[in-house]
Amino acid sequence: MSAHVIDSIFFADLFGSRAMRAVFDERALLQKWLDVEAALARAEAAVGLIPDAAAEEITRKAKAELFDLDEIKRGVDATLHPLVPVIWQFAQICEGAGRYIHWGATTQDVMDSAQVLQIRDALGITETTMRELQTLLVRLAKSHRSTPMAGRTHGQQALPTTFGFKAAVWLAELSRNRERLTQAKERVLVGQFSGAVGSLAGLNESDVDPLHVQALLMKELGLGVAPIAWHASRDCIAEMIHIMCMIAALMGRIAREIIELQKQEIAELEEPFDAGKVGSSTMPQKRNPMICESILTLARLCREKTATAVDTLVFNDHERDWSAFQMEWALIPEVFIMTQGALELSCRVLRGLRVNADKMLENLGVTDGLLLSERVMFALSDRYGRQIAHDLVYDCAMTAFERKTPFIDALLENQQVTAVLDRAQLEMLLDPRQYTGLADRFVDRVLASVT
Repeated sequence: MSAHVIDSIFFADLFGSRAMRAVFDERALLQKWLDVEAALARAEAAVGLIPDAAAEEITRKAKAELFDLDEIKRGVDATLHPLVPVIWQFAQICEGAGRYIHWGATTQDVMDSAQVLQIRDALGITETTMRELQTLLVRLAKSHRSTPMAGRTHGQQALPTTFGFKAAVWLAELSRNRERLTQAKERVLVGQFSGAVGSLAGLNESDVDPLHVQALLMKELGLGVAPIAWHASRDCIAEMIHIMCMIAALMGRIAREIIELQKQEIAELEEPFDAGKVGSSTMPQKRNPMICESILTLARLCREKTATAVDTLVFNDHERDWSAFQMEWALIPEVFIMTQGALELSCRVLRGLRVNADKMLENLGVTDGLLLSERVMFALSDRYGRQIAHDLVYDCAMTAFERKTPFIDALLENQQVTAVLDRAQLEMLLDPRQYTGLADRFVDRVLASVT
């Protein structure tokens, strides 16, 4: 049984994904520790620092299934140290070769490198899901490239736009986040092997070049080589956490938009609905946007993690301080699991999103023409100049709003307006389908940049 929602029997799949949880579960973490220790042994054997046979035995026995997790737990409780009990048990399993385990390393070398290996595995899952999401957004932007709808600012109808334009804005931001991840990987997927205070003093007394061992180790792990120890410099980890939280935030913004546009008074979008989905235990009619609400929950939970990530940069004393490092043990799994949950739920929503184009068109008329006031203003500007035209249209718009009459009636009552525009011209100007600007071309530009 679990006390946390990301591992809950009931709620786990609303707060993450099975694949991402597997990356960060305890047995997977143990395996990464063992992978680092085995890679270190092979690197050291390659330069003659330890016997080849020892490295082979350590590599052969570096398998999590050979370890007693309960015994490790008892050791952690007794020592208050996360890795020493593992090393003890590993040495027993490897028998004579055990004396060469962890040679020249410090605990944080192993744990940092293992954590980076986990991040690499996690990014593979995240990037796959982001590509799927991009495909869904491309499809949405293409199919609704010219579907007119009301654009809204400050929560109010502003000017006509298209739903394809809205989807393309989401798509462009997703594309930038994918680019950020790609750029950050070069900085984040870097291992750690520096010794107690970062100087590799423990190997410097031998006849081999410690930096050569470091390079061989990172080659074994497939990780980059840091120019200097980053025990106390958590900026690259913090950068990755921030990018993941930005991805979760975008999922939250998309979800929130769908929630807003699913309200019966608007009814332009609806998240997927299948028979059996229940919105309320007491109101049978409810079709609540519950998937989107789960996405928004995850985005909000991730947001607070960015502050914690910044804390690891500030409160990290001297050459190492585990009060900062330990925060990442909780922070990184939670951020990756929850962001992946938001991504997967977003794919689920967009795969079955219901787009009510007819309602979008109908809603363009709810202001009785006021939505097109800018267009009328520009049509009058050639005669009166922009500011006078603005004031004329403003007076007509406020009159129509207060009287609750069609905008065209207020315009036709104004002699300065009718001196320039007749009813037929005004009716043409007030057609929202003809005033979506360059929305189609902007959609095309985004599509060309991501496909």
